[in-house]
Amino acid sequence: MKIPNPSLCKKLYLHTISALCLATPLIAQRSLPAYQPNPAELAASYKRMTLMDSLTKGSVLKAQVQPNWLADGQSFWYRNVLKDSLTEYLVVKPGENKRTPAFDNAKVAAALSKAYDSTFSATKLWISDIHFEPEKHSIILQSKGKWFAYDTEAGTAQKIAKPDLPKPKETGWTRQLSRWGRFRADSVSPDRQTKAFVRNGNIYLGKKDGKDGKQLTYDGNPLKPYGELSWSPDGRYLVCYRIDERDERQVSIIFSSLPNTTRGEVKTRGYAQPGDEFTSYEMHVIDVQTGKSVKVQSELIDFFNAPVIRWRKGDATHFTYEKADRGHQRFRVIEVDATSGATKHIIDEKTDTFIYQNMIYTHYQPDNHEIIWVSEKDGWRHIYLVDEQTGKIKNQVTKGEWVVRDIDSVDTQKREVWFKASGMNANEDPYHIHYYRIKFDGTGLVKLTDHAKATHQLTFSPDRAFYIDTYSTMTSAPVSELRKTADASLVMKLETADISQYLALGFKLPEIFKAKGRDGQTDIWGIVYRPSNFDPKKKYPIIENIYAGPQDSFVPKAFRHYGEMQSMAELGFIVVQMDGMGTYNRSKAFHDVCWKNLADAGFPDRIAWMKALAEKYPQVDSTRVGVYGTSAGGQNSLGALLFHPGFYDAAVSACGCHDNRVDKQWWNEQWMGYPVGKHYDEQSNVTNAAKLQGDLLLIVGEVDTNVPPESTYRVADALIKANKEFDLLVVPGMGHSDGGIYGRRKKRDFFVQKLLGVNPPNRNKVSAPALTTLGK
Repeated sequence: MKIPNPSLCKKLYLHTISALCLATPLIAQRSLPAYQPNPAELAASYKRMTLMDSLTKGSVLKAQVQPNWLADGQSFWYRNVLKDSLTEYLVVKPGENKRTPAFDNAKVAAALSKAYDSTFSATKLWISDIHFEPEKHSIILQSKGKWFAYDTEAGTAQKIAKPDLPKPKETGWTRQLSRWGRFRADSVSPDRQTKAFVRNGNIYLGKKDGKDGKQLTYDGNPLKPYGELSWSPDGRYLVCYRIDERDERQVSIIFSSLPNTTRGEVKTRGYAQPGDEFTSYEMHVIDVQTGKSVKVQSELIDFFNAPVIRWRKGDATHFTYEKADRGHQRFRVIEVDATSGATKHIIDEKTDTFIYQNMIYTHYQPDNHEIIWVSEKDGWRHIYLVDEQTGKIKNQVTKGEWVVRDIDSVDTQKREVWFKASGMNANEDPYHIHYYRIKFDGTGLVKLTDHAKATHQLTFSPDRAFYIDTYSTMTSAPVSELRKTADASLVMKLETADISQYLALGFKLPEIFKAKGRDGQTDIWGIVYRPSNFDPKKKYPIIENIYAGPQDSFVPKAFRHYGEMQSMAELGFIVVQMDGMGTYNRSKAFHDVCWKNLADAGFPDRIAWMKALAEKYPQVDSTRVGVYGTSAGGQNSLGALLFHPGFYDAAVSACGCHDNRVDKQWWNEQWMGYPVGKHYDEQSNVTNAAKLQGDLLLIVGEVDTNVPPESTYRVADALIKANKEFDLLVVPGMGHSDGGIYGRRKKRDFFVQKLLGVNPPNRNKVSAPALTTLGK
């Protein structure tokens, strides 16, 4: 008898055991009966859902400390709302490590009641503002929209006029204003003696009243005028533009059911769509003394408005401006020589995919001729220090496989950047927000929030000596602490949220679940909600809450105790949400999946994630899957049925941008690119409507000014022409929405019918209030 190879036997044994282990959850899943409520159970589920929408309000207490810093800048007060809406007011003095009651509620309430001839509750006293004047033995209070002076020695109060109260001063910090504010032209010279103005398309100089003007240009005309005038700081040069204006094309909406009318009303508004023309600006510089005009040697500005001009400090002949090219693949900071119009690129970033326009960050430091610049040029979003005169990158301030989420502030004197980031800490959710500060040269990194694996929100004292850190996760209640900024050391714990009332209602907190994405390597993070009366001996359909817009990540990370996902789960569903590839706040490669590819919507990652969830839990039925979403999520939810019908069975799509050519220009060209190519058509839900296989409910507000309602109507038209079955709910008078209370009710009823296989309550016959209302 031949003896088998022991090594081969071991391999076969391990392979068999592994296969059995993998199969066991599937076998268990098949062996569990599907949850399918009878009419009485379904009615009870609806009743409980509606009741919980009401009972959960106010069931989480002390979730955040909102500090109100006093004029001395060294202390603050905050309010706690306790059980049964009771209130308490506390004063904290960080330097003394003290926290004390702000006052005696009963005494203040009695004094205010007498002073205002109105009843103020001692236990539910609501004070909007507090200012202490200890030297006068007085507290200035605001309540019920009135101001009072409370005498702390006499225990009396009098009503007073609105006081002019001092505020604490912030020192040493600069915050960058929005880069996207419209350019503000100033036609009056710096010495305020001369006014530049436009007449019949040309520029004139004159006194401030505009009379007796000297003509500077002669080639302008009303069809292509000069405009957007601004002076150099010394009054020598005038920057201006030759403007080729294009009217923004219009979209129309119909108000069908206006009160006291018998006709629908049509309203139009400007609405740029992908491919539409922009007004363009050709930059010129005029020497006011000589009248010489030079055209700036750069391309037309044909995207957004005229840019902000920044004259170099100590140099009256050079200025810079920023230019983002249409198509979102190039961003520049351009230097201009005012004497010749010659240009030089200080920053010139190019990419084969896209540069996320809204997240470009520049902070100019004129004294040092430096620019703080945030870019994804190395594959992760990081901070760079650039020489504003040479364009040389002096230093990459931050680096690593993690992302800078936001710049909090810049300390020019200490040469520090304060910022938020995600993903720096190993073995932690890479979306958690942490706070840091770092020197311009990349040294001296201080971690302000590493004491807790959670997502953090910080508020600083006016002098930034202290901060209040409120941190939490979806599975841990918020904690608020007072800490020292110098070393992040704990001064005192202020509050821990009380979630006992919420848990007493029978809810469990959602599960944080991660699984590998399409590449088998990248972690995809999401959350799972189960019914409060979850039966582990039954299996439940999945409903995915989807929003795959590339502008952000969308799975909540901070504590949320109740919302629509839990509310829907109460009817007998496993409700999930995850962020797939193509969304933001991970690596550039993770984000780039969306480029000219919005129809992808991270579906390969989402499906793999849900299959992994079902593999782990036999109660999760991945053979019955619904999906819902609003706006970009509306596009995604219908796309789930059109492009992945083998996995998704039912979808509710609200006000979806179903065709990226119909939606707003600035959003769609950012991700789908410019010019508009065939990929726009190939990925359109309208073009692909004939592929529909599952059950579909379309919802749209008839006066949606965000995504034109015609986007949904065009899908409906294509479905009708393809002889497809679907439901359509048009809500009169409603704008960009998921359908409001009525639409959310129809969504729940739809999934109950399509996934649970039972009929929802007939509200035209059933009069029970519990079945006719839904919380907002």
